[in-house]
Amino acid sequence: MGKNRGRIRAVGVGVSVVLLVAGAAACGNDDTKDTAKAGSTASAAPASAAPTSKAPEAFAAVGYRGLKPGMAKEAGLATGALEAAPVSLLDGCTDFVYRGGPAPDKARMDAEAATEARYKDLNAKADAASGKAPAPAGTLPPNASAKDAAAAAAGSAAGAKDSAAGAKLMADATQSIVDMWTAREARDKAFLATGRASFAATGLRELVAPADARTAEGIGAGSTLDALQQAYGAKGLQLAKSGKYELPVEGQQGWKWEFTVDGGKVTGMAVADRDITCG
Repeated sequence: MGKNRGRIRAVGVGVSVVLLVAGAAACGNDDTKDTAKAGSTASAAPASAAPTSKAPEAFAAVGYRGLKPGMAKEAGLATGALEAAPVSLLDGCTDFVYRGGPAPDKARMDAEAATEARYKDLNAKADAASGKAPAPAGTLPPNASAKDAAAAAAGSAAGAKDSAAGAKLMADATQSIVDMWTAREARDKAFLATGRASFAATGLRELVAPADARTAEGIGAGSTLDALQQAYGAKGLQLAKSGKYELPVEGQQGWKWEFTVDGGKVTGMAVADRDITCG
C-alpha cells in the first residue's frame, strides 16, 4: 500500500510538471506572436509614411498651369489658373495674373488708359497733317503790285505758322510714343515676379513666368547668364534689339522664349508671339 501511494505522488508530481511546462510554452508562443506582430507593424510603418510630393511643374512653351499658346481668353479663365479681374488693358490686350497674384491697380490702369488715348489722338493728327503740308510760296514777278506782295507775305506767314504747329504736333506725337513704351515697361516690371498671361482677341499671345518657376533645364529667376547660355546657347539663344535674350520655340511658328537679364542674372522669362496684335 505504501508503495502505491509513492507511485501516486510521483504521478501527481509528473502531471504538475507537464502542466507547468505546457503553460510556459503557451505563454512563450503568445510572446512570440506579440513580438512578431509588433515587428510586422514597425516594418510596415515606413511604407505608409513614404513621401508623395510631386516635383513642381516646369514652365514650358507648350503651356503652363493649363494655359496654352493661342487659347481663348474664356478658356484660359476656365482653367482656374488666373484671377478673374484683368490687371492691364494696355495696347488693347487683356492681362491677368495667376491665382494669388496682386489685385488690379486702378491708378496705374487709369494712367495707362490716358497715355494710350493721347498716343492714338496725337498720332492720328500727325498722320493727317503730314498730307497737308503748305506749298512753298512762289516768286513774285517783277511787275507785282503792292497788293500782290502783301498777299504773298500773308501766305508766307500762314505757312510758317502752319509749319510751326506741324512741328509741335510731330514732337508731341513722338513723345507720346515714348510714353507708351514707358507704360509698357512699367507694366512688365510690375508683374515680373508674379507673372501674367496676356490675351489678344485671337487668343493667348504671351505667358510670363512667376519668379519661382523653372524651365525643364532648371533656368529661372536668379539663374546666371552663363547657366542660361549653357542651357540654350547651342539651340540658337541670341541677344535681341529689345535687350532680351531670345530663342525660337521649336514647332511653334512665331513664338519665342524671352529672357530678361540684369546684372548677369535672369530676372524674368516669358514665351510670346509678338506678331499677334491686340488692338
